[in-house]
Amino acid sequence: MAFPEGFLIGASTAAHQVEGNNIHSDYWAQEQLPHSSFTEPSGMACDHYNRYEEDIRLMAQAGLNCYRFSIEWARIEPEEGQFDAEAVEHYRKVIACCRENGLEPIVTLMHFTSPVWLIRKGGWEAESTVEDFRRYAAFVTEQLGADLRYICTINEANMGLQLAAISRRFRLMAEQAKSAKKAEGTVQVGMNFEKMMENMKYAAQENAQVFGTPNPQIFVSSRTPQGDELVFRAHRAAKEAIHEICPGIRVGITLSLHDLQALPGGEKYAEDAWEEEFRHYLPYIQGDDFLGVQNYTRTQYGPQGQLPCPEGAELTQMEYEFYPEALEHVIRKVYADFKGDLIVTENGIATSDDSRRVEFIRRALDGVEKCVADGIPVKGYCHWSLMDNFEWQKGFSMTFGLMAVNRETMERTPKESLSILGAYAKGA
Repeated sequence: MAFPEGFLIGASTAAHQVEGNNIHSDYWAQEQLPHSSFTEPSGMACDHYNRYEEDIRLMAQAGLNCYRFSIEWARIEPEEGQFDAEAVEHYRKVIACCRENGLEPIVTLMHFTSPVWLIRKGGWEAESTVEDFRRYAAFVTEQLGADLRYICTINEANMGLQLAAISRRFRLMAEQAKSAKKAEGTVQVGMNFEKMMENMKYAAQENAQVFGTPNPQIFVSSRTPQGDELVFRAHRAAKEAIHEICPGIRVGITLSLHDLQALPGGEKYAEDAWEEEFRHYLPYIQGDDFLGVQNYTRTQYGPQGQLPCPEGAELTQMEYEFYPEALEHVIRKVYADFKGDLIVTENGIATSDDSRRVEFIRRALDGVEKCVADGIPVKGYCHWSLMDNFEWQKGFSMTFGLMAVNRETMERTPKESLSILGAYAKGA
C-alpha cells in the first residue's frame, strides 16, 4: 500500500542537539558545571544553526516532504521579556528554506531546553511558567505564524513523571546492585543516571551558584504531580494564544509513549502504567488539533511488575529493545481514546549499523500503513533523527541519524536509511 497523497514523511531534530552554542539555555549551563552529569558538552553540536540550508537541501534531495525542528526559547528570549530580533530572523529563514525545498515545517516551541532565567524563577514547578510560556508562544506566532501550519507546543510533556519513576527505580537498583545501567534503557531520553548519582554531593552547590537553587526544576527534572499538571496548563495557554493570533495553525503536543505489554499476571501493572503515561492527560489534549506520538520500544510487565528486556533480545545503543512493531501498537492504543489526527513526531533507533535502521524503518512504516488502511487518522511520520547529534547527557556516542556528521569537519554523509525513507515519501 502507498501512503495517501499529502501524507507527511520527514525527519526530526531538536535545536540544542544540533544547532550548537546555545549559550543562554539551562542545558548549556549544566554542561559547564565542574561535576556535570553530561559525558561531554554540546559545544557547536552539529553546527546546524549555520548549516541548515545544506541539511534541508539533503532532505529534499532524498525525497522527504517535511521537517520537524524546534525553535529555541533561550535564543528567542535570552533574558526575561527581551526578545532577540536576529534569532527571530534566523528561524524565519529556516522556515522559508523548508518551503523553498518543498518541505512542510513542523515547529516545536519547547524541546526540553529552557532559558536560564526561567529556571532561576522556579522552572517547571513555578506557577509563573504558564504565563511565561504563553507569552513566548504568542510572540513566536506573531512573528512567524503566517508561514506555519503545524506547531507542537511542548516535546514529550509527560517525560517528568517517567523520570520520577525511573529515578525511584534507579535508587533502589543502585542500593541493591551498586549499578543501574539497565534502568536507563526504560526511558526514552538520553540520561546518565550513574554519573548523576556519583555527582549528587557536588551538584547541589554548583547548581545553587548557577540557578540560585541546589535543585533546579529543568524540564527533565523528576516532576511532582503539581508540576505535571502545570506543564499541560502551559500547553493549553500556548494553544489558546496561537489560535487567537493564527486560527489556521494546527496545534498539538507530543508524548513519549511505550508499547506497554502485559504478560500473564502483569495486566494491572501495564494498565496503571498506561494511565500514568497517557490516559490521565486526555482532559488536557482532547480538543487539540493533533497529537504527536513518540515511540522507540516496548515495555513488558509480569506478576512482579516491569520486566527486563527478553533474554537474547537485540538491544540498541540506548539499551532499548529493537522492536519497531511497538509503533503500530501504540498508535492503535492511543486512537482508542484520542480520536483526533495523529502525527508520529519521533521514532527511530540508535545504532552504528545502518542496515538495522533500514530494517527498523521498514517494519515501523509497515505498521503505520496498516493503521492508515484501517482508517486511523495518522497524517505523518517524522524519523528521529535527521543526523547523528548530541544525545543529551549521553553526548555524541548515540548515533540515531539518517546522516553521519564528521565531528572534526562537520561534513554530512547521508546514510542509506535516508534514501530509503525518502522513497516512502515520494510515493505519498
